[in-house]
Amino acid sequence: MFKHIDWLMICDYFKAYAICLTSLLSLYIVVDLFTHLDDFLPSQGSIGLQATLIRIVSYYGYRLPQFFDRLCEAITLLAAMFTVAMMQRNNEQLPLLSAGVSTHRLVTPVLICACLMLSLAVLNQEVFIPMVASKLTLNKDDPGGEKEISVRGNYEPNFIHIEGDFAVRATQTVRNFRCTIPESVAGNLIHISAQQGRYLPPDEEQPRGRWELTGCVPRDLEPIPDLLEVRDAGRYLLYTRLTDFEALVRQPSWFQFASTQRLYEELLRPESTRLAAIAVLFHNRLTRPLLGMILVFMGLSVILRDNTRNVIISAGLCLVLCAVFYVAIHTCKMLGDYEYLAPAFAAWLPVLLFGPFALALFDAIQT
Repeated sequence: MFKHIDWLMICDYFKAYAICLTSLLSLYIVVDLFTHLDDFLPSQGSIGLQATLIRIVSYYGYRLPQFFDRLCEAITLLAAMFTVAMMQRNNEQLPLLSAGVSTHRLVTPVLICACLMLSLAVLNQEVFIPMVASKLTLNKDDPGGEKEISVRGNYEPNFIHIEGDFAVRATQTVRNFRCTIPESVAGNLIHISAQQGRYLPPDEEQPRGRWELTGCVPRDLEPIPDLLEVRDAGRYLLYTRLTDFEALVRQPSWFQFASTQRLYEELLRPESTRLAAIAVLFHNRLTRPLLGMILVFMGLSVILRDNTRNVIISAGLCLVLCAVFYVAIHTCKMLGDYEYLAPAFAAWLPVLLFGPFALALFDAIQT
C-alpha cells in the first residue's frame, strides 16, 4: 500500500508532468505557428480574421496527438527528473534515508507514474492518431482538402491496378482515373480510362467500397460479377476491397500514423511496398514502452547517483545521456529502413544495448 509520502510524490509527479506537457506543447505550437504563419493564408484572395483563427485552431487541434506522440518519452522523463530533483533540493530525501527507506523504494511511486504515462502514450498511438490520420495529411492552406493532390497507384489483392493523375479530398474524386484488370480476373486484359472516378465508401445498403466511373473508355463492356457493374454507356461501378480513396493519395510515410494492427495487416500483403520500413516500425512499436522505461531509469540514476551534485549539472548530464540514447535509436532505425540490419534486430538492438546499462546504473544508486 502507498504511504503518505508516496501520495505526495505522486501528486508532485503529475504536477510536474502537467507543467512540462503544457510548456512543451505550447512552445512547439508557438514556434511552428510563427514560422509558418503565412502558410495559413490562401494563395489567392483573402479570408477574414475569424476564418484564419479557425484554420489555425483546427490545424493544431488535430495535431495535438501527433505532438504528444513525439514528446511523450521526453515529458515523462522530465516530470520524473523534476520530481526527484525538487525532493533533493528541499532536503526531503535525507530524513527518509536516515529512517531506513532505501532510494529504490523512495522512487518507486515515480517509476509507477512513469509507467502509467507511457501506457497513455501507447493508447494515443493506437487509438487517437489513427482516428485523425486523414487530417494530419492536410496542408495549412487547405484545411478543407479542396486543392488537387497527386495520386499514387495501388494494387488490389487480385492484382487489379488502379491509378490516376490528380485527386480532391473534399469530394473524394480522382481525375483521369485508370484501371487495369488482368486476364486472370476477366479472361482477357482490360484497360479502363475514366475522366473521373468518385469513391463511394461502404454503407448500410452496400457493405463494399466502390468507384463510380464516368466518361469511360471503352464505353461498352460486359459486366464482371462482384467486380464491374455497368450503369450506362461509359459509366461503371468498380468494386474494390482495399483500394479506397486514401490508398491512392496517401504519402509514402502514411504508415507512421497507422495502428500496430494495421501495420501487421500491411506486412501480410504480398503487394505491399516499403516492407522493411514498415517492419522496423512494427517492432519499434513493441519496444517503445521498454525504451521509455529504460530512459526513465537512466535519467533517475544520473540524478540520484550523487546527492551532493548540483541539480543543474545533474539535469545537464541527464540531457546528454538522453541525446546519446535517441541518436542510437534513430541510427538503428535508419539502418533497418535501408536493410543494413534485420527489422527485428534494428528495433531490439537499443534495448539490448541500453537495458543492462540502465539496470546497472539504477542498481549503483547510493541507498
